[in-house]
Amino acid sequence: MDSAALDSRAINQASPEALAADLQRILAGPPEQAAATLRAAAEGGVVQAQLVYGQWLLDGRGVARDPAQAVQWFEHASRKGEPMALNMLGQCHAHGWGVPANPLLAAYWFRLAALGGLDWGMYNYATALALGQGIPADRAAALDWFRKAAALGHAKSSNMIGSFHEDGWVVDRDEDAALAHYLRAAQGGDFRGRFNAARLLVARGRPDQALPWLERVPDTATPAFLRKAAAWLRAWIEPEDRAAPALAAETADSIRRLIRIYERHPGTPPPGAGIAGPRT
Repeated sequence: MDSAALDSRAINQASPEALAADLQRILAGPPEQAAATLRAAAEGGVVQAQLVYGQWLLDGRGVARDPAQAVQWFEHASRKGEPMALNMLGQCHAHGWGVPANPLLAAYWFRLAALGGLDWGMYNYATALALGQGIPADRAAALDWFRKAAALGHAKSSNMIGSFHEDGWVVDRDEDAALAHYLRAAQGGDFRGRFNAARLLVARGRPDQALPWLERVPDTATPAFLRKAAAWLRAWIEPEDRAAPALAAETADSIRRLIRIYERHPGTPPPGAGIAGPRT
């Protein structure tokens, strides 16, 4: 299929495999040209094009930023039951992108995305349940959804399950279980999981296992998290409680080096509203 001639007839006759391959070629091209072609595909009813074009409208990539129009494209895709489109509508209502912020509507769309089997939808709906964002808090139900998402390999959900075990939410406090879930999140690439796993490992006197995870936090961490993490690391080597056991000199030096890295590292810009992940 020729990406230069994406009209409705060609789109409707193409196989899903051909469309997927063609979209990959489109996305690899110049942003302005890709955006124009994505719009043609979106108008032809290609759900994935509607999703990506909506994302580009949110980010202003290859096209003028227009969150309100992005919402319209996500609505188009949602009518075909596309779980990611439902999740994207939840993100828009959660953050006020193109629509007034409405946590109740956000939770509604996240729930539909979760019921559609999307791990990000499960995570976002579980977060709304855990924090009572727009709906009554229900930590037991939140934990169930985090577990479902984690079973699909969702690293951020594994980190949240670790927090439940560490804080004793719904389940008994269990640092061994918390560490196991944090490590699973860390292995899946979640920067919070990496930091939390390192934090518990340091507390257990295992800095040799913690430092490699701390080294990898900046790989995917947001700038805001890195600034906070630097402050937390400083508290480890300069504890307010002077009776707290001091870290070994070599470990303290390594953490000082990491503080400098965290403070200077530009971080990873938060990803798009849901196609690549939530802005958190």
